Parts: sequence; structure tokens; C-alpha cells
Amino acid sequence: MQMPEVRGRLTAGKPLSELTWLRVGGPADWLFQPADLEDLQGFLTALEPSVPVFPMGVGSNLIVRDGGLHAAVIRLGRGFNSISVEGNRVTAGVAALDAHVARRAAEAGVDLTFLRTIPGSIGGAVRMNAGCYGSYVADVLVEARAVTRAGELVVLSADDLQFAYRQSRLPEGWVLVEAVFEAPLGDAAELAARMDAQLKKRDETQPTKDRSAGSTFRNPAGFSSTGRADDVHDLKAWKVIDDAGMRGARRGGAQMSEMHSNFLINTGAATAADLEGLGEEVRKKVYDASGITLEWEIMRIGEPASE
Repeated sequence: MQMPEVRGRLTAGKPLSELTWLRVGGPADWLFQPADLEDLQGFLTALEPSVPVFPMGVGSNLIVRDGGLHAAVIRLGRGFNSISVEGNRVTAGVAALDAHVARRAAEAGVDLTFLRTIPGSIGGAVRMNAGCYGSYVADVLVEARAVTRAGELVVLSADDLQFAYRQSRLPEGWVLVEAVFEAPLGDAAELAARMDAQLKKRDETQPTKDRSAGSTFRNPAGFSSTGRADDVHDLKAWKVIDDAGMRGARRGGAQMSEMHSNFLINTGAATAADLEGLGEEVRKKVYDASGITLEWEIMRIGEPASE
């Protein structure tokens, strides 16, 4: 297939295992890393409409199956990672890391501290309505900019994104490029101290030195239909996993962490099939033990390996 001319980097058959935190997954038909916004728009405008498009961040919340992905994967980098602060409004490119946005905002006295311990980039945070410590992207997002599958640049409000617990609505093939947040003001030193405390707590309770993709499953109960942090319940995924006897469970090179049982880790030689298979085994055991159906928080994409 003839692909559009680009100024960025367009690679055929790129192994996606090199780009995900879990280090598993087969190749993408194409990986496109645009030079800038115009390059992205031109590529999507010229791309054959039948070719699926998958926007990918830093791969922190993703399992790519072993057979790879039949799509044009778009990964934004330089040119899409700017951060600016004006008053209590923070504008960030989607390739900016959540931690960097939190730190830059805090230095300016803007409280986006909840982003500090969330792995990944702003695009994924918006797409998944990321949150912790009682705050979520839905609470602070003013608007986002995206490029449609046809290459048009559009502005989306928080209402347009229809936030819900750990999810949003974005049309197939649209690529987020920028997000604007408004957050409370605070003392820069106090915000920095709070982030330090959050990091310390995270490192004490989560397997941050292991190869994982963050929380594997959504908590069984969470948001109201508004998607905002006003109806959070106490039932936790790790607790029902523990109750089902699956802390530390293994399949091939995959393991549910002994330190935090809602973390699925690659111990070194796991395949995507190992990881997803163990996750599905956990879901079955939890359902058998409690009647609760756990929902995946990690996104799983692509095709299984051929027999």
C-alpha cells in the first residue's frame, strides 16, 4: 500500500514491544511519528480511509498482543510535549508526561499534584480519565484539541468527551494533541511536599521497580454517571483479588504482584498471551469467589500470535 509522504518518521513493521512498559507485543503495520501538527494533519488527510488508526502514548497502560496490530500507529513526541501555565490554567501537549505537568504546575502554584504519580502522558490521562487521591482529569479539564480521522483540528469540551470512571468517549481514529486544565491555586512549596509524600507512599505500596502497566483492573465501583469524583466507593480491585486467592498467581512469565495484587507484572520472559491469560484467570476466580466481574483498566489491542 502506498503511504502518504511525511516529514516525520514512518516505519513499517515496527515491533511495539519496544514501546510498551510491559515489553510485549508484535509489530504494527506502520508506526508514524509526526514532526509537528501539520505533518499529523497531512498524514491523516492523505491516509487511505480503510486503514485503521491507533494513537499510542508511552505505552504505560497497554498490552499489545503477540500477533501485532494491523493499523497505522501514531505516536506523538517532540512538538507535542509543551507545557505552559497562565494563572490557574495549564496547557499541555499530549506527549508531556503526567509527572512533568504536575511538577511544572506546582512550581507555578497550580494544584495538579494528583498527576504526579500517574504513569504515562497527558494524552493517555485524558483518554482514560486518569486519577488518584480523589481527583480525576474530569474534574480539571477545560478543553482538549484533537485531529479527526479526516485531518481536521477540532476543540472538544469536557462534556464532549463524556467522561466516566476510567474512560472517555473519542471517535475512532481521532488523535488528541493538547489539553487545557484549570486547577486550584496553592503554595508551591506545599504542593512540592505533597507530591514528595505521594511518591513515597507509592513506592512503599506499589511494585514500581517491576515491569508493570499500573493498575490492571478498575475498582469494582466508582464514578457516578457524570464521571466526576463525587461518588467514589470503597471496594478495591486488590481486595477482591486477594479474597479470591490470586495474589502472586503466575502464568508463564506473568505474575500478579506479591506487593500489590492489582499489578500485573512481566517477570522477564512473559508473552502478551501470558499476561492477558493470567488477567482473565484472575477475573474468573474473582467472579467465582464473589460474583464480581472485574473490568480491565489496561487496554489490550491487536491480534494473538498465529498458531
